[in-house]
Amino acid sequence: MKNILLTLLALALIACGNNNTKPSTPIPHGETIALLQPDLDGGLPINRALSLRASSRNYTSEPLSLEELSEVLWAAAGVNRPDGHLTAPSAIALYPLSLYAFTAEGVYLYSSATHTLTRVVEGDHRALTASQDFAYEAALNIVYIADLGKYENRGIPRTKAEFLCGQDAAGYAENVNLYAAGHGLKSITRGSLRSSEVVALLGLGENFLPVLAQTVGK
Repeated sequence: MKNILLTLLALALIACGNNNTKPSTPIPHGETIALLQPDLDGGLPINRALSLRASSRNYTSEPLSLEELSEVLWAAAGVNRPDGHLTAPSAIALYPLSLYAFTAEGVYLYSSATHTLTRVVEGDHRALTASQDFAYEAALNIVYIADLGKYENRGIPRTKAEFLCGQDAAGYAENVNLYAAGHGLKSITRGSLRSSEVVALLGLGENFLPVLAQTVGK
């Protein structure tokens, strides 16, 4: 019995040690952020993550680690196959969405191909991404912006194209929600954002439409 108790105590100490040594690298904010490759064995089992998935409206200002930021964006729209396809599907395989990460330090554009972030605007513009105060303090707000020009010459009406882009964005966002649930983060998918102001801030044309927003944090 004594040996069994000692063995259990040792295993518990190992587990605690592993939790304490989990990588938590500060995000090196700059013109470009090289993101880390995802830990494909990390997080909770998918059914456990599903059981924990919920929308949260309470966030602290604590920043995400580089590991967390890297995996959130990879979950949304990272490359997961040698042929370049992504973690989320896209209607007609057009992939019209771009992901913009709004943080306290600036607005960054995510590249699926290189798994990097490139800063497009300096400063804190999180207030443009929502109409609820909780989003202004959370570490990350993602805005999914569609390039409707990708549907030109395909005989698809603009209203239908907007609907398809919304479908795509929902898939990206739910990947993030499941990642957050499985890794101890909070998230919520939102339709509220100042669309015209976001487009103006980013210097985008009339073919670009913000279709969905999402808050991720702690």
